[in-house]
Amino acid sequence: QVPVVESGGGLVQAGGSLRLSCAGSGRTFSPYTMGWFRQAPGKEREFVATISWNGGSTDYADSVKGRFTISRTNAKNTVYLQMNSLKPEDTAAYYCAVRTTSLFDSRNYYRMVDDYNIWGQGTQVTVSS
Repeated sequence: QVPVVESGGGLVQAGGSLRLSCAGSGRTFSPYTMGWFRQAPGKEREFVATISWNGGSTDYADSVKGRFTISRTNAKNTVYLQMNSLKPEDTAAYYCAVRTTSLFDSRNYYRMVDDYNIWGQGTQVTVSS
């Protein structure tokens, strides 16, 4: 059983919007920091956004700041990524990640792949020009 499952990806024209969801299963992720990363073909996986356990702290990559919004609903064990004003360079597989190595952590500087230990299988986002 995959601990987290992403959904909401698809094909969209430049300037359009998509909302990604990441649902946890089998256990609650409400005490943990969660993040979104993306990986384009031939490139390394890169940080997109992170959110603290209670949603009080968020952080974004400069490339998406002002266009993407991360949020979470702990009652639904789900984290979201609202993506607006999409650009062709946003095309990538988007991955949800969970950091279970610290509980109730309000810090928001977890930008590295190694900061997270649970990963989803990804959802593809393709932005056409």
